Amino acid sequence: MHFTSLKKNIHRVLRPPFTLQFCVTVLLFCGLQSLRGQYTDQINSNRPGMSVGAFAVGKNVVQMETGLAFRSYRHSGYNNSTSEGLLSFLSLRWGFLMEQLELLYEGAFYWDTFTNHLANAPIVSKRKGFLQNFIGLKFLFYDPFKNGDEANIYSWKANNGFKLKQLLPAISLTAGANLDPLKTRPFSYGDVFNTLYNPLFYQNLGLVTDQETPVSLRTTLATQSHFLGTWVFVTNWNYNRILSDSPEMSYILTLTHTFHPLWSVYVEHQGIYSSAIEDNLFRVGAAYLVNNNIQVEATLGSNTKKTPNQLFVNAGVSYRLDFHKDFISGEEREAKKLKKEERKLKKTMRKSTKKERKRARKAKRN
Repeated sequence: MHFTSLKKNIHRVLRPPFTLQFCVTVLLFCGLQSLRGQYTDQINSNRPGMSVGAFAVGKNVVQMETGLAFRSYRHSGYNNSTSEGLLSFLSLRWGFLMEQLELLYEGAFYWDTFTNHLANAPIVSKRKGFLQNFIGLKFLFYDPFKNGDEANIYSWKANNGFKLKQLLPAISLTAGANLDPLKTRPFSYGDVFNTLYNPLFYQNLGLVTDQETPVSLRTTLATQSHFLGTWVFVTNWNYNRILSDSPEMSYILTLTHTFHPLWSVYVEHQGIYSSAIEDNLFRVGAAYLVNNNIQVEATLGSNTKKTPNQLFVNAGVSYRLDFHKDFISGEEREAKKLKKEERKLKKTMRKSTKKERKRARKAKRN
């Protein structure tokens, strides 16, 4: 997830107050300070966790993050009714126009076998529908490491020790719309038990469960920072399903450690709060870098309650098509800087030579 080698760890942090007013203030402030994205020579994936990093994939980069997950739900409040099924997830990311801008799609489609234990005999049904179907834009407003750090040839500690600058996170904002084109939505508001009702009560009264609107909005404030070379901390602050009858606020905290140039592990906590769902989830997982453009990953996770309890196992792959043309490495930037300084020096020397010649000619005439 957000994988890179020990040499180039570009990852995630911050803990802002979770209000729209704060988001707007931060974005206005940071937007004046930095308008530059960060391309990396290795894939920068949001997987295997659910959080998104602050950095865009880079201009002219197309990236896909996809996989499958097995999910099992059991609700003690509904006589241990269950939902077991397969979740397919897909994220498409395209960096365009500028380094810090990204167009993205995030989708999750769920097929399940639903067993209702509220009736005298269990009622089993097959269902399918979107748990997520989002399209939006992400913009990187602030990157504290955009200019890099100069190496200190006299001090190993200065190059490898903790720096106060590492506490400053990169900051981005994602904004877009949730779209559900299906006429029936068995998983409205992300609740797999949304369609559950007691036939003796709800059916006799002709009542139906709440249905989510086909279009709603979502914003995500993401922060990302790295420290001590191999550690990364990410936060996401989400305001989801805006304009619906049940808007949702949530946060995600992700800590990643790269213990090998090809391997990283992570732990993650997510809190969700709305009138439809309140939950706390925990995930652990690992990612392996196959090459600069391919990463594979796996995750185990669960929540902390029984209404419902859920268990899940994910496996996925991230792949990118790298058409980035204007990336300049640190060595190339340094060489370019030296050439520029050399041209300035030559220009200064030419001016000095002309002045000396003028003085010599003037001295001869006198």
